Amino acid sequence: MVILLSCRAIKMTKRWLPKILPEKNLVEQLSKLINLNKVLTGILIQRGVASFEIAKKFFRPQLADLHDPFLMKGMDAAILRIEAAIQNNQRILIYGDYDVDGTTAVSTVYSFFSKKYDNLDYYIPDRYTEGYGISFMSIDWARNNAFSLIIALDCGIKSIDKVNYAKDQGIDFIICDHHLPGDEIPDAVAVLNPKQKDCPYPFKELSGCGIGFKLIQAYAQKHQISFKEVEKFLDLAAVSIASDLVPILDENRILAYYGLKRLKDNPNNGLKALLEEYPVKPEYSVNDIVFFIGPRINAAGRIADAKESVRLMTSPDAADAKRIAFLVNQHNNERRTFDQTITEHAFELIEKDPLFTERKSTVLFHNEWHKGVIGIVASRLIEKYYRPTIILTESNGMATGSARSVDGFDLYSAIESCSDLLDQYGGHTHAAGLTLKLENLASFKERFERVVAENIEHRSLTPEIEYDMEIDLRTITPKFFNVLKQFSPFGPGNLNPVFMSKHVWDVGDVTKVGNNHLKLSLTQENGGRIFKAIAFGLGEHYEKVAQGISFDICYTIEENHFNGHVNIQLNIKDILFKP
Repeated sequence: MVILLSCRAIKMTKRWLPKILPEKNLVEQLSKLINLNKVLTGILIQRGVASFEIAKKFFRPQLADLHDPFLMKGMDAAILRIEAAIQNNQRILIYGDYDVDGTTAVSTVYSFFSKKYDNLDYYIPDRYTEGYGISFMSIDWARNNAFSLIIALDCGIKSIDKVNYAKDQGIDFIICDHHLPGDEIPDAVAVLNPKQKDCPYPFKELSGCGIGFKLIQAYAQKHQISFKEVEKFLDLAAVSIASDLVPILDENRILAYYGLKRLKDNPNNGLKALLEEYPVKPEYSVNDIVFFIGPRINAAGRIADAKESVRLMTSPDAADAKRIAFLVNQHNNERRTFDQTITEHAFELIEKDPLFTERKSTVLFHNEWHKGVIGIVASRLIEKYYRPTIILTESNGMATGSARSVDGFDLYSAIESCSDLLDQYGGHTHAAGLTLKLENLASFKERFERVVAENIEHRSLTPEIEYDMEIDLRTITPKFFNVLKQFSPFGPGNLNPVFMSKHVWDVGDVTKVGNNHLKLSLTQENGGRIFKAIAFGLGEHYEKVAQGISFDICYTIEENHFNGHVNIQLNIKDILFKP
């Protein structure tokens, strides 16, 4: 059964947009105060770092600046309930979603409390039989196994009926979630979610694992347990922050900064086992997590059982961790195969549909697509067609899917507008999950397309590159780059700065490599410095570049490690030839 619901293809040209430059006098003042290049100072001010004190915290994050966990609404009640459970020898179940954020959260909280209390276990719902979040099946399992308290991580903020059902079974809930709450909050013993309207916690964008981290920080703080016992889980916090694409600002910047250091110097056995298959680097970045660690942790839940990922990240034995890591890598290889096959099928269906150019959304359903990779496929379609996208498959007699959005469009609100046609949904502005009856597919298709068409701005239908500043290539010196590296960790809210340079050309050794990529050697002036560059997916420009025609570039600056050599490399995001 194949239903092509809607789609739209576009020529993937990009709009280049400069960020607003800060006032010159502000740049000059801060530049003198912090003794920094004016270009880099300007970029700092663009990011809200406009004073000496803020700059000091930006460049030198301190664990001491983490917020007091007891500022979070519900934290006192949560700790009291955990204390009561331990005192009365009640069984505690650590429950989390099957993605990276959920499994790192469970690994963090379970590992911390299992060293102090042994009457507890963990539970990850099955993606295929239970679906996202808290399930009735899991509550029945908890009741049958005599659990009195469930600590739910990275899920539960909308599980009103599940929490009430559990209460009827004599089971209490502590909800630790970072997703947007609805109008009604579950009747749990405690709900930890900074996004609650009346929560005074000063930072609202923690990951699910980040909230789990605050829970163990609060317990340690109250019981005078050394913070070093909490620091052990910074690597897991960093993995969740990077994988869940939460803003790397404020508290997340501190957690990611120290978490990446721990990932390099002293990771837990499971992460260390995964990294044995990865090139040795002087330090790890958010991208290393996003493109290597995260997909492997996710693969277990996509292909097999997400509990494998928790077993990996909680293993006290290095040899056991290596064995599990081998299995996780196998699952990731399977995931890649499914991903490629389904993506190619989706492209084929789209190109055969004569109506796709009239639509502003992409929604595809196929009853045999693998549920574990449809979110990845949605992202692949965004890359090619750049429209709000939903990919659905059949599971347990229902249509279940993953949704991804484009910049500037609130996907969650659009899906919420169709809630009367859905059995379940949840997520963020840019990503969501949903489940609906098969007979509602056609109606959902029409409604979703109408909502998107009525609300999406024209500019959101074309990908854009927002660049921080125009510079000459000669600005890029080793000193400049060494300071730029200290802007990291990069991610949402603090992206790697994008620069624009005009009238550059290749010195004559451009080559086309891999799948439509270019390797270049660029200069901007005769006799000037030559920069190595890589341009992924821009192979169509080869002929013009090879002719020596000058062009403009948008790019980031990175360190390239190859055969023991390290050099500065430009990572080109787009190439523009003047007419």
